[in-house]
Amino acid sequence: MKVYIDPHESLAIKAASAVELKIANAISKNGIAHIILATGSSQLLFLKALRDRQIEWKKVIIFHLDEYIGLEESHPASFRYYLRENIIQHITPQAFYPINTNSGNLDEVIENYTQLLEEYPTDIACIGIGENGHLAFNDPGVADFSDQKSVKIVALDENCRRQQYDEGWFESIDFVPKTALTLTIPTIMSAEHISCFVPEERKANAVKNALQGAIIESCPASILRKHPSVELYLDPPSAMLLEQ
Repeated sequence: MKVYIDPHESLAIKAASAVELKIANAISKNGIAHIILATGSSQLLFLKALRDRQIEWKKVIIFHLDEYIGLEESHPASFRYYLRENIIQHITPQAFYPINTNSGNLDEVIENYTQLLEEYPTDIACIGIGENGHLAFNDPGVADFSDQKSVKIVALDENCRRQQYDEGWFESIDFVPKTALTLTIPTIMSAEHISCFVPEERKANAVKNALQGAIIESCPASILRKHPSVELYLDPPSAMLLEQ
């Protein structure tokens, strides 16, 4: 794992530039790149920097990590809405495959998304780390390092739901959905390369546990230390608890 520590804005540019190069390499090798994008307020500067890069977007297929169950795509907290607003509408990808949790048949949604992920193996997964150490919506308690599923239904823990409220996506924690669909830990870990963008002081404890604690499912992000190609982008506040 390569760890970079820079101020938030320059960190976003550094991460986006590195992802731009990885995408270019995948296109050069395969004629196309398959990427996964994360959401959340901590990813906004990174996505802005990424959409401003000189990327051959028409040769890129985009997936995302997770989506609430029962939230319409038009809701500002929907991750489909977030990605369309913050990057998809600014670029011209070959395809964007959202996780549609409003189809009425979640088993079919899971099966179809699993097939897409198998058809388009991930070259680059751009992810973050939650305040509780989660990856996507694999919270402590539901994260499974040996999960046999590629996509699954999960119950969101209280800390995760509190984070969504604190970030301002919902008017009350009571409105934060209690369930979601998420890509599993093995699905994320199957990416050829992982770019993990984790700014802000509220992530400091999770970063410390992920990097310097035990590799354990109670800190899902700790599994990143087992991946052969990870770049972790921290700003000084998120890195403040790390022991040198």
